[in-house]
Amino acid sequence: MQRYRQPARGRLVAMALPALLLAACFGDQSSLLPPLDQPGGEAAPRVASLQRGTDREHLRLLQAFGGEYRSGNVRAVLEEIVARLAKASDGQIGNYEITILNSPIVNAFALPTGRLYVTRGLLALANDTSEIASVMAHEIAHVTARHATERAEMELESALVSQVVAQVLNDPTTGAAVQASSKLTLAKFSRQQELLADQISVRNIAKAGYDPYGAGRFLVSLGRNTAFRAGREGGGDKKLDILSSHPSTPERVAAVTSSARQIGAPGIGEREAGRWLTAIDGIAFGDDPADGVVRGRRYLNSALRIAFTAPEGFELEAAREMVVGVGGGGGQALRFDSVALKPGQTLESYVASGWIDGVTTGTVESVTIGGLPAAVTTGQGTDWRFRLAAIQAGSRVYRFILAAKGETDPERGMRAVLDSFRSLTPAEAQSVKPMQIRLASAAEGDTPASLAGRMATHDRPQELFLILNGLERGGRLNPGQRYKIVTE
Repeated sequence: MQRYRQPARGRLVAMALPALLLAACFGDQSSLLPPLDQPGGEAAPRVASLQRGTDREHLRLLQAFGGEYRSGNVRAVLEEIVARLAKASDGQIGNYEITILNSPIVNAFALPTGRLYVTRGLLALANDTSEIASVMAHEIAHVTARHATERAEMELESALVSQVVAQVLNDPTTGAAVQASSKLTLAKFSRQQELLADQISVRNIAKAGYDPYGAGRFLVSLGRNTAFRAGREGGGDKKLDILSSHPSTPERVAAVTSSARQIGAPGIGEREAGRWLTAIDGIAFGDDPADGVVRGRRYLNSALRIAFTAPEGFELEAAREMVVGVGGGGGQALRFDSVALKPGQTLESYVASGWIDGVTTGTVESVTIGGLPAAVTTGQGTDWRFRLAAIQAGSRVYRFILAAKGETDPERGMRAVLDSFRSLTPAEAQSVKPMQIRLASAAEGDTPASLAGRMATHDRPQELFLILNGLERGGRLNPGQRYKIVTE
């Protein structure tokens, strides 16, 4: 059911939130936000038996997505957009609570009771008010059409979990995977429900006075961003779809464009790009340093003050004191996290006990890694071979798992990871700065390459610049126009 979600190739973090509650689309805990004040509007559909569950799920979502991200400027625009959508929908839409989530994942979703969620990653991808209005209208359409409630009542679950996920990421002791998993696997909607929500959203944003073509523009950016994150050129590959039953991005773009043409020719409706860009100027972009950040193959955590580098060819993803990655075309998997030993338990006995279900461990060897006591061993599962390492730092134990499919021994890769592991100095930890979206005005002679040269990211900056600004390759910049760049 994740429609506006940005999947990553070989995604490892996988644990579904109950379909009972979530209606997900596009891809520091805090108190609940007050509902919008919309006198005269009918309340969003309420399901009494689900209310308590959605309250719990709200708190779980805050935890899983890094808590609430506060931006008064963005919130003001979102509230106005939702209020206009409510008015334009002839009373079908009532009171909603909007929560911005502190996650770089591109995603938006709704609970059946009318709570709307959007990640800061999605906010950064939108380029005007009509685009973000199309996202909010799409989520609201699922609620008013009772799609989420239908799924809740059927108690469906979506779990995009492979055998390697079950073996590498299973953590019955600490439940660490629970904390990060709901970012990536949420209950699914049917293909027909997705297309219907798209159709409703185009109609409603047009009634609210927004450009109905904004939905198509945002979906194009979403597809390009998905392909970019997957490390490929172009998009539309079926393997990048959230679920095979969902309409592909090109199909959705064609459908919403057709719906917009039935309303009018391009150029109608409000876009207010300047207002939206001003609102998102300065919002955080990418990983939160307190949760750990990925810089290429390198992982740095300013709170834990540690760093390490993944083996050549790996792609990493950080998630709240945990990092996972894939390499070798999906034939290798890496996980890093931390646990606490039980009273009286030694590092060696902990490693020997095995913390992965169904994996038999070998002889435990005591070593020193990064100046800290450590224990390493091998493991054998049904289809995967493992290298396991545990490093003790006071009461905390850092765990590494490196798995390779078939008969390949991941020993060399694990050795490289452990050799790179080290503690950060206070100065180094402080230097891990969060990245943010900033606006840069194009001068005469500026090109996408010249503005991309001002980006702080080292991951294909020019391609990212084009995607963030909805520009095509070979496109020209307009002198005096503001464009999004990523800076520290």
